[in-house]
Amino acid sequence: GKVHFNGAFRNAEALELALDGLRYGVYSHLIEEDKENVLAIYEKIFDHQSFTGRSGTFYGYEGLGSIYWHMVSKLLLATQECYFRAIDEGTDLKIISQLKEHYYEIKAGIGLYKSPDLYGAFPMDAYSHTPSNAGVKQPGLTGQVKEDVISRLKELGILVKNGEINFETSLINPEEVLVEDTDFEYYTLDHKKRVIPLKQNQLAFTFCQVPIIYTESDEDEINITSKNNKMVTILGNTIDREISSQLFKRSGVIERIDVSIRNFIKKYI
Repeated sequence: GKVHFNGAFRNAEALELALDGLRYGVYSHLIEEDKENVLAIYEKIFDHQSFTGRSGTFYGYEGLGSIYWHMVSKLLLATQECYFRAIDEGTDLKIISQLKEHYYEIKAGIGLYKSPDLYGAFPMDAYSHTPSNAGVKQPGLTGQVKEDVISRLKELGILVKNGEINFETSLINPEEVLVEDTDFEYYTLDHKKRVIPLKQNQLAFTFCQVPIIYTESDEDEINITSKNNKMVTILGNTIDREISSQLFKRSGVIERIDVSIRNFIKKYI
């Protein structure tokens, strides 16, 4: 934990320039004696000449100095996991707040928040790399989208534990909560368009194509509307395994879920 590789040494040439800068001073005699040994050790460890990429060709946008978008999404998800673990372990609120700030700082670096000119492509598309001299290259759908979908669902408060859906909404971005009444449009499992009127301070999205509506309340409560208009009320913020299973299976039994949560916009700031 005390000694780290210098990230500025992208290859042996950069290392050699740094060593040559030490020729005049207290290390001058060591440079003369050990420069070649240091360069040899560096190449033995990193073996740059053998690194040709997955396809046998070292593409420019896979090189050092590129932004690797999939890894940014992995970092986002890892930060999110640390955030929820901190909550579960009762960590100090100041640390939880800092983790939330880091989470959204990392997310701000992903394409969704960039202009097409800056990103080099349509910002909603996932790409693998962005080299320093060009826009994004090589679609990275198999990786980045997977990480982003997982983090997005948890960001909206969907946590699945032991087959049960838990609503933990403290990571929600307050800017996504409605500031005025509007209509929420979605498509049902049988491909029919539906509209739900929403009010100020609500938030709606679909999960397994079932609309979920968050509303600020004095008590934690879940109201589940079935296809036959039968209503099931659950106290708390957890849906049991049987009902959760119906949702996962997309059985069509559940038509709507209304979640009332105390302080569902917990800023932890």
